[in-house]
Amino acid sequence: METNGHYHPITRFIDEAICVLEELGFCVIEGPELESEWYNFDFLRVAADHPARDVQDTFWIAGLEKEKLNVLRTQMTSVQGRAMHNVQPPCRFVMPGRVFRNENTDATHEAVFHQLDAVAIGQDINLAQMIYTLNQFFKKVLNQPNLQIRLRPDHFPFVEPGMDIAIFWNNKWLEVFGAGMVHPEVIKNMGLNPKKWQGFAFGGGIERLMMIRYGIKTIKPFLKNDMRLNKQF
Repeated sequence: METNGHYHPITRFIDEAICVLEELGFCVIEGPELESEWYNFDFLRVAADHPARDVQDTFWIAGLEKEKLNVLRTQMTSVQGRAMHNVQPPCRFVMPGRVFRNENTDATHEAVFHQLDAVAIGQDINLAQMIYTLNQFFKKVLNQPNLQIRLRPDHFPFVEPGMDIAIFWNNKWLEVFGAGMVHPEVIKNMGLNPKKWQGFAFGGGIERLMMIRYGIKTIKPFLKNDMRLNKQF
């Protein structure tokens, strides 16, 4: 018996997430999966001796130094730099896509997965706006109008202050995203004056959110193209 095809569950979920952020004034931008070391690390203030640059954590591509596209992007935050060199602020971007990590896989980690990042740049952007955006985003994406979120201090090279974002789900706190105010040096790398412009950024794993929303226990089915999973969406 023939059945009608449809988009993969991850694609559908990303589309839902994008729609939520579009309602809040964000527009979609994309970048290459094969990225330069500059945009993936240096632009974001990841130190030269940072463990993330090791071959144990990142997939490096040999023989492409001439084009300077020599790393499979490890985070969607790398798209910020390319976008800001082509657009004048104020602006708000959402950046969905695949990322790659050279790590051991388990129930919640894969070498290939999807992330969604967002960034807002303007002259009057502040933490209160970021918190409001995160509240609206998680409540709508997870279909929980009374959802509680928690912000705690954390460190990421490209934001200051930085924080991790957790949601209260099934009577416990679950960490889901990283966030913070864009670091002044990153603003400068965008070609902007950090004394005039500022912004916030946040992002995290798509599969992680899907596992929470739909009660899926392991990340493995998302890459297996198992029709028993796909047909449920």
